[in-house]
Amino acid sequence: MKCFSRYLPYIFRPPSAILSSSCHAEADIISTVEFNHTGELLATGDKGGRVVIFQREQESKHQPHRRGEYNVYSTFQSHEPEFDYLKSLEIEEKINKIRWLPQQNAAYFLLSTNDKTVKLWKVSERDKRPEGYNLKDEDGRLRDPSMITMLRVPVLRPMDLMVEATPRRVFANAHTYHINSISVNSDYETYMSADDLRINLWNFEITNQSFNIVDIKPANMEELTEVITAAEFHPHHCNTFVYSSSKGTIRLCDMRTSALCDRHAKFFEEPEDPSNRSFFSEIISSISDVKFSHSGRYIMTRDYLTVKVWDLNMENRPIETYQVHDYLRSKLCSLYENDCIFDKFECVWNGSDSVIMTGSYNNFFRMFDRNTKRDVTLEASRENSKPRAILKPRKVCVGGKRRKDEISVDSLDFSKKILHTAWHPSENIIAVAATNNLYIFQDKVN
Repeated sequence: MKCFSRYLPYIFRPPSAILSSSCHAEADIISTVEFNHTGELLATGDKGGRVVIFQREQESKHQPHRRGEYNVYSTFQSHEPEFDYLKSLEIEEKINKIRWLPQQNAAYFLLSTNDKTVKLWKVSERDKRPEGYNLKDEDGRLRDPSMITMLRVPVLRPMDLMVEATPRRVFANAHTYHINSISVNSDYETYMSADDLRINLWNFEITNQSFNIVDIKPANMEELTEVITAAEFHPHHCNTFVYSSSKGTIRLCDMRTSALCDRHAKFFEEPEDPSNRSFFSEIISSISDVKFSHSGRYIMTRDYLTVKVWDLNMENRPIETYQVHDYLRSKLCSLYENDCIFDKFECVWNGSDSVIMTGSYNNFFRMFDRNTKRDVTLEASRENSKPRAILKPRKVCVGGKRRKDEISVDSLDFSKKILHTAWHPSENIIAVAATNNLYIFQDKVN
């Protein structure tokens, strides 16, 4: 496993969160992190409905080591709090997911969603402004037509660079339950949004109509036994997608078979070991995230204690299982009481699908090398993340004598958790969201 080192001279923190490292506003908590397809931009969403975009600095001859630093590029309010008067329900502004569209021109496009509404945003630059209007003066006021004696040709004048974010489409009123996933199709004409019981297919050009492609809502809600937890399109085949459930199962669907994909093409489930059966078995087997590999050959899933890799050609069991924090198995009772057992951890592939990353507690995050089978635990914290300092692997001591560099499982801080991570599509650069802090690490450079 390669070392990772800090290379940014700062940790991003929102202005309202700089009072104290132990004190943060609820609205500043980062709820999603996503690189664009080139890795030049990195977007984060927070519980306050804001989207912050970071841009990678270009390499300089005088400061070659600065290549790779990300600085704030644009900040905008994506969603506002709303109230559903028919259901007497507050709709949070929290950004649940962000997904980038491939860049087609000078502008960037991204999807962002809260619990109910998906928005398509255009982010563009403007460094020139028009001057010399005929019907308006320089302040924008209309001129008296009788005073216009000659025709002027407007010209473009240079101005300070301005980054504008404008909503191009708003996709609303299609979900009764909370949206947990959005995924852009490989045809780049459609995308899907998934909530607890339904998955809808949208066309980017049509905002007032979507097609329901999965509906698991029973006629009698008392018969409800599982919910949809995550969904994603295949990276290359526009007709294929997967969705995971709270029962620990994954269904692969083919939209060519029928308009409503109520019958799956493949069903992935691992038989439960009776010796590990407990009161918490159903809760910890719930899948919180599902991701196709970049090659499209494998599926990665994250449940509470493990990350599993599935081959699309083998449905009866995963080909790889990685223990994320098995030392918490003895702590499940207390984790259930403080609701931590319901935390939704995400997982990501690196660009070559050879390394897996996912989060844990105490601001720890785990990496698993699929080739060497080695793993490492690293910590994202202000104390050990000085610029360009190498991160030291951390170890958790379960019982017995604790070594100097180990931390006891009883000392773990469960309020500090890494739920959201992202990996640069082609380089070893990772983004880790720890509450209201964003850490960016890169592979050790000699």
